Amino acid sequence: MTGPAPKPDNEVARLRALSEYRILGSKPEESFDNITSMAALICHAPIALISIVDHDRQWFKSKVGLETEETPRDWSFCAHTILSPKPMIVEDALFDDRFKDNPLVKKDPHIRLYAGFPLQTNRHHRIGTLCVIDRMPKSLTSTQYKIMERLAAQVVTLLELRKRSLSLLDEFCRLHQQKGMLCSCSYCRQVRDSQGTWHPLEEFMMRHSTLNFSHGICESCMEEHFPDVAAQQKQVV
Repeated sequence: MTGPAPKPDNEVARLRALSEYRILGSKPEESFDNITSMAALICHAPIALISIVDHDRQWFKSKVGLETEETPRDWSFCAHTILSPKPMIVEDALFDDRFKDNPLVKKDPHIRLYAGFPLQTNRHHRIGTLCVIDRMPKSLTSTQYKIMERLAAQVVTLLELRKRSLSLLDEFCRLHQQKGMLCSCSYCRQVRDSQGTWHPLEEFMMRHSTLNFSHGICESCMEEHFPDVAAQQKQVV
């Protein structure tokens, strides 16, 4: 029957796990946008989303081909997808009793194909999906299916790395600074320790953790400081 998806049996634990990522409402990030772009290209789909299923909404961390930031959870295809560890493929939503009367089918974006791949954490909490949508009924090839599974796994890897980085910074704040803050110079970005001594960020991090750093030059700095080299690199590409 058409209607909103039931809540997972572990909904309370799932929402608690979701909150640990501190991802809801965060700004766009290139690493996530690259994945939705690849998903849309690989599946020849006009819409691709990284959808995070919150308490009463689905919020889009990254999106291709869609302007809205979120939709109600009651309308969400992704809320159905997170009920199972397996991907959910709907080849034509108009002929699926769960979705044929859904506002996202009857109105914009007029979903026909929906292919959702759950974002499952290492503790088996499914917090959202990587999905592609088309306004035409169709299916995915076996190759597209396998690539989407791998891209969904990569989204989870990025979320885990983000979570660990935030946890590490929180730990630094608790151990080395009062009131949960690191004091950094507004100009050179050095960090002041509890004795009032200033240190380069890399030095501070290595001194108080097991982290090591390597160095490179980002594209914008390369163009600013080494324009000739940047020009040569573009010619090679």
